[in-house]
Amino acid sequence: MRYLLALALIGATGLAQAAIQTREIAYQDADGKRLVGYYAYDDAVDDKRPGVVVVHEWWGLNDYAKRRARDLAGLGYSALAIDMYGDGKHTEHPADAMSFMQAAMKDPVAAAKRFDAGVELLKLQPQTDNNRIAAIGYCFGGKVVLDAARRGEPLAGVVSFHGPLATSSPATPGSVKSKILVEHGAADSMVPQEQVDKFKDEMNAAGASYEFVSIQGAKHGFTNPDADRLSHGEHGGPDIAYNKSADESAWADLQVFLKKVFKLN
Repeated sequence: MRYLLALALIGATGLAQAAIQTREIAYQDADGKRLVGYYAYDDAVDDKRPGVVVVHEWWGLNDYAKRRARDLAGLGYSALAIDMYGDGKHTEHPADAMSFMQAAMKDPVAAAKRFDAGVELLKLQPQTDNNRIAAIGYCFGGKVVLDAARRGEPLAGVVSFHGPLATSSPATPGSVKSKILVEHGAADSMVPQEQVDKFKDEMNAAGASYEFVSIQGAKHGFTNPDADRLSHGEHGGPDIAYNKSADESAWADLQVFLKKVFKLN
């Protein structure tokens, strides 16, 4: 029995070593704010690989954001879910989420520093090809990555999933260096058509290279399987809903986009 147990433990350990590896990493932004990232990579890949920053929803650095980092690692990328709130905090209470998000975004310069700190942390990981970095964001995180593109961050690409499209710092002609993909729910009551139209006008005026995908029937939060529960929780919630087909089509679009911007076969 002990022999069989030992074999089982060895087998489990071997599987873990030949699969997705994860770890939490404490780091700081330029202002000394303590942040906690979640890093994932596939140790079966020997060479350096493109890196992808993941920016969480307004709920904070929760299990969903971490799962997306693991998903990206499974595709062969070096993935880091970054922390825009500090200390890795997260919540399921909409009022707290709103408070966290407003505090993080009240100073755009400080928010940019937190994003940049995450990018630099990803570049420090030995698995990362520093010349090929992209960023994706969900909900609040979608705005974070779009604002990074607007200010000219040198990223290969940015992807927003059901993110707000409005900004107080619009792109200017020539300012956008990244290719952009927006995955938007056509039934998103939190991002009305007026925002969509203004965003497209902004990107066109800036001469940005962007793709805008509007998914019929999809609401805000359509990629997150927890959206239905969070929208009907004990605290009440925003108008969000999971949409499996929209989630899958958006993820397929992401894979095509990343291969294109990273120039992968």
